[in-house]
Amino acid sequence: MTIVDAPVSHLRENPYEIAKSQLRKVADTFAINPNLVNVLQECKKALVVSVPVSMDDGSTQVFQGYRVTHNVARGPSKGGIRYHPDVTLDEVKALAMWMTWKCALSGIPFGGAKGGVVCNPKTMTEGELQRMTRRFTSEIINEIGPEKDIPAPDVGTDGRVMAWIFDTYSMNKGHSVLGVVTGKPLTIGGSLGRVEATSRGALFCIRDAVAKLDKRLAGMTVAVEGFGNVGSYLANFLHQEGALVVAISDSTTALYNPKGIDIPAAFAYKAENRTLVGLKDAETITDDELLLLDVDILAPCALEQVITEPNADKVKAWMICEGANGPVTPAADVVLEDKGVLILPDVLANAGGVVVSYFEWVQGLQEYFWKEEEVNQRLNEIVTRAFEETWALREERDVSMRMAAYGLAVQRVAEATITRGIYP
Repeated sequence: MTIVDAPVSHLRENPYEIAKSQLRKVADTFAINPNLVNVLQECKKALVVSVPVSMDDGSTQVFQGYRVTHNVARGPSKGGIRYHPDVTLDEVKALAMWMTWKCALSGIPFGGAKGGVVCNPKTMTEGELQRMTRRFTSEIINEIGPEKDIPAPDVGTDGRVMAWIFDTYSMNKGHSVLGVVTGKPLTIGGSLGRVEATSRGALFCIRDAVAKLDKRLAGMTVAVEGFGNVGSYLANFLHQEGALVVAISDSTTALYNPKGIDIPAAFAYKAENRTLVGLKDAETITDDELLLLDVDILAPCALEQVITEPNADKVKAWMICEGANGPVTPAADVVLEDKGVLILPDVLANAGGVVVSYFEWVQGLQEYFWKEEEVNQRLNEIVTRAFEETWALREERDVSMRMAAYGLAVQRVAEATITRGIYP
């Protein structure tokens, strides 16, 4: 039996400490009671489980899994499950806290949660992934449920993984429970528009920000870091809007063409080959070089902490759209703000996924499903409202977009906490 250890993490700073520091800064700016901060900076519960799995070669490996609930003041907790070698408990705690703010800013009745398993899904067979997922679900089954905590896809997971969680949970309950997870395939209660939702929400934010500045998106140059679910669809949407996507990357390579990359061709190539290596009509660069290209818009859509204090002053984009969670560190934030870079923060820019997950949850509870046009229209309404509220507070208080977004969100969760009171 082998216990799978986590490799050296890509994280340069402790993400949970960053999340708590952000909260304290928001509390100082918006005069939030320190007693409330004491409550909001802690996670409600964190579960650590061992996940033994029979591998295809006959060995048994033991993976470590986490499920964290940050806050449930505004409703059941909601958050993705990621499969990645670098998953840590503090990372999951931070992501759960950010999900609380994301839901509150969007005005949907969820609190924040997150989960993860320390593994490399790219080196595992489908059978191994399914056995690991079903065992992990069994280990956390008492913590999740449609009125309690609703998982969703994240880095390294997809609709197939959600189907296994849905089936495992339902088999244990004795009947199909559509609302236990979101991001499911359409054939078993998924929602139209869910796959592209995070990217579509990011597009809406970019569109609204460009309009506020009296600019036109068509013709702008864009670099997209990460070509998974979020990055690939965002690149495609921006291409359709007439923007020139000059650089893209995935975990294996980064590519650049100053005249623009053929995004539909890249999309098809990645789907067929599972990598961008070998894509024609683009030169290979490093991921670090991609982040520092002279473009209008930079969209980091992969992992946390890619823009840090050492490289922030070299960033040339005048707008950053955080498709990933926490790609810009607080120290980098200060540098970029001083340079006049407009940052569309993660809790706003990538909230489209949880918004349409909410739609899927509602549809599952009702067992009545909406047309894709209806899903996208309602997503547009929610994201646009959140953007307008954030922009208005930014101008009213002369603060950054991140501070405005977090300020709105934290105040809403604080108000819910005060309204409910502390039991007993």
